[in-house]
Order: sequence, then structure tokens, then C-alpha cells
Amino acid sequence: MAMTDPERIPVIIGVGQINDRPEDPDQGLDSLGLMVEALKLADADAGGGLLADLDSLAIVDQISFHSLGKLPEPLAAAIGATPAINYQSAAPHGDTPVRLLNEAANRIGAGEVKLAAIVGAEALRTAAGRAAKAASGEDKSYNAIRQVATRREPNYAQKHGLAAPVDVYPLYENATRAAWGQSLEDAQFESAEIWSRFSEVAAANDGAWIHKPVSPADILKVDERNRPIAFPYSKLMVANSSVNQGAGFIVASLAEAWRRGIAEDRLIHIGMGAAAKEPASILHRDRYDGSVSMETSINRTLELNDMTVDDFDGVELYSCFPCVPKMARRILGWPWDRPATVFGGLTFGGGPIANYMSHAIVSMVEKLRNEGRYGFLFANGGFATDNHCIVLGNQPIAAASFPQDFDYQAEAEAKRAPVPELVEDYAGPATIESYTVFYGRDAAPKAGVVVARTPDDGRTLAHVDVSDAAMLAFLTDGAVEPVGTAGLVVALEEGFGWRAV
Repeated sequence: MAMTDPERIPVIIGVGQINDRPEDPDQGLDSLGLMVEALKLADADAGGGLLADLDSLAIVDQISFHSLGKLPEPLAAAIGATPAINYQSAAPHGDTPVRLLNEAANRIGAGEVKLAAIVGAEALRTAAGRAAKAASGEDKSYNAIRQVATRREPNYAQKHGLAAPVDVYPLYENATRAAWGQSLEDAQFESAEIWSRFSEVAAANDGAWIHKPVSPADILKVDERNRPIAFPYSKLMVANSSVNQGAGFIVASLAEAWRRGIAEDRLIHIGMGAAAKEPASILHRDRYDGSVSMETSINRTLELNDMTVDDFDGVELYSCFPCVPKMARRILGWPWDRPATVFGGLTFGGGPIANYMSHAIVSMVEKLRNEGRYGFLFANGGFATDNHCIVLGNQPIAAASFPQDFDYQAEAEAKRAPVPELVEDYAGPATIESYTVFYGRDAAPKAGVVVARTPDDGRTLAHVDVSDAAMLAFLTDGAVEPVGTAGLVVALEEGFGWRAV
């Protein structure tokens, strides 16, 4: 039932985002400083004078400056706020900004708050610059990501190189390519076309980090400026985390927005959301050629808002790696030749770890204030783990009713296929379920891993000998599809290795 009480209808009334890139990286703002500036911009966008009256302040967790500790109290003090609800997310996952937006909408719908702010920021560029002066100059930003990631996965996966998101998402890329019947060339072409459109959107967005359009041919060309990372991804296909970016937004009840005198054409209405997740361990998932939690969150969001893909004038399909928007667009029905972002994607817009979707929300609000009716936001976090979608509109969304239970985990679990038993000490015949090859900064292959299925449908891992030129070619040249082919898992002095047959 549609809500009619303006005291309980949530709307976004102010947005702000900041790029901080001084010539000397170590002179940049830290994460807290970026959050303060983003909220000041959001406050100004809403007409000013709101921050002191916030009832709720929610912060996206950050990894750049662990020395800052918990940020709710310092941030509130810095902006002159005394919110009764003041908290920080438990971990930095990419779905967090959308979840915090959904939570704010719920609190307004329940009559608990009238004004709520959500903000996040990362200053990995600053952190890397300061570390470079204090140490060897090594790129600390990637190390920070990997240190967080390696605490999440069991040792068995880590020993095979599956530690950070950039190691894991290629498993989905290679598995979906095979499931969709694409050649390697066709799959890479789709990725390059989508990413090129991201770069065009970023080039026209003042809030984006990179303002230079990149052609599909440039994205496909692997060279010293676009080195391979993890097959089949190169640098221009992965999130750009070495940024200093902050973004935040202010949510109010419609009645409070009216009391503040905010013009109707500045108000963006919040629709219903839906969330579901995959098992935390990547090795305890039913498949890599799809995601029932992604499917559930997208389809449920459409149903809850009584909408179809044709209702949306813009979308943001999370884009840490190409497999994510490629899977999401197929579920949603979004054409590959329309931009799947309003901000610019995590490569060109910028990849501030968990806070990317705050920038997407800011950009969606700005878009809907100027054109169209509705926008769809799909967020993904972890290792293709967490999914949360929501709808925004520049007009009331008839089906929206808050508070709502956005957790559809039970529905996703009911759709999940049986999860293969993990066999860590298997040797014998097997077939490739998915795989990837890892590359060093010199662009040379340094390791590889095969996820294999045993004859009794168990799952195991095997190292790839990248010094074997024939094996490397088999996995990466696209002449045949490796997924589904037979081979052997053989015992090595340390662990198990893959052999083709």
C-alpha cells in the first residue's frame, strides 16, 4: 500500500562528492576530512543549515586510515551534529551505501527520524603517498586491500592465490563466458564496449576521477599502460582504488523537506530495496556462472516497485570487474549498448573501496533532477558476495512503503543448487569448473589456479604451472574453451597441480 503521510515518505534532499588530488599525494585529505567535505557539500546542496539537526548519521567503513579508529563521534563533532543514531558499518563492502540508504528510508518510514545523512570516503592515494615517503615507495594501496581480503578467506583458497577480489572475480568471468556460449574474443569485446561507455560517462561527470574517454580498442590492447592483472582482466578492466574520494547524501521525510522550503524539483523519492548474499567463502558456493542472490535482489526490487527495465532512464550496475555488470544486465534486461552507469564505473569514476555507490547515488540524484523519471541502483560487495538494489525517482513511487524488510536471503537460499563438497587433498581425474592466471607487475604470468570438479561432483583446487607454455596457451589464447574440459589433479611436493589430458 502506497504511503500517504508525508512525515513517513523518505526523499533525498542533498548530495555532495569530492575529489581530492593535490600534486603531492601525501598532502591530500584523510578519509575523515573527505567525509566532512562531502557532507558540507550535501548540506549546501540542500540549502544549508541541516547538519546540526541530523537525527541519524551513518558512515561507510573505510580502510585507508585505520589509525583514525571509529569515526562516528569525530565526524559528528566535525560537522557540528549530535545525532541520536550515529554508527559506522561493520565492514567495507560495496553494497553498504545502498543498505544504509535503505535503513535511513526505513527509519523515516517508521517515524523514528526526520533527517539522516549517509557518507563515506577513501584516501588510498594519500595513504600511499605518505607511506612512500616513510618506506620504500611500494604501492601500499593494493597491499591495504589485500591485507583486508586475506582475513576473509580460508587458508586453502589463499594458498592457491585466491586472496583478494581481483583474484576471485575472474572465476566468475571465465565461468559465465562458457555458460553463455561466448568465445573469449566475444566476451572481451562485450567487456570493452561496456567499459568504454563507462569512460565516456566519467569524462562528462565532474565528480569522476578520470576524465578521458577510452576506446574499446584501447581497453582490449594489453601493453605497458594496460598490463594484465588476472586473466582475462587487464588494468583498464579493474577498479581503480588509488583515489581520494568522498561522497554523502542527506535523506529527509517529505514533510521535513517541505518545512525546510526545498523545491519539489530537488526532491528525489526512494523506492523499495532488496538484498541477498552468497556464502562468505567463495569455495562454498553452488556455482560461478551465475548468482542466485544477485538474481533474487534484482528481480525482487523490480517486483516490489512494480516496475520493469523499461521504466528506468538510467542505471548503475556495480562495476568492480566486468563479470558483475555483465551478469546484472542480463538479469535486469539492460542492453549492452546503453551506459550501465551514471557515475563512470569503478575504473574511471573511481573505486573508493566500499563507498563507490555513494557516488553513484549522488550522480543518480543529479541525473534525475535534470531528466528522466526513475533510476535503478545495483550494488555488489565482497567477493561477488553481497547484493543490494534500490530504485530512485524524481516523482513519487506508488508501490513504495516503509519500513520494509529488504532481506530476501531465504528466497535466494531456496533457489540455490546443492553446494559441492570441498575436497582439499584430491588427486585424480577432474573437469575445469573455472580458472584464472595471475600476472606480476612486469606483465609476466606468476601463478594460476584451476577450480575443478571431481567425478563425484566434489570441488577442489589445483595450481597451474605457468612455465608450461602449452598449458598457458590452452588457458588464455581462446582457441578452445577450457571450462568443462577434462584433466588430472596431480600431487606435487607442495599441494596439487593441474595437468591437461
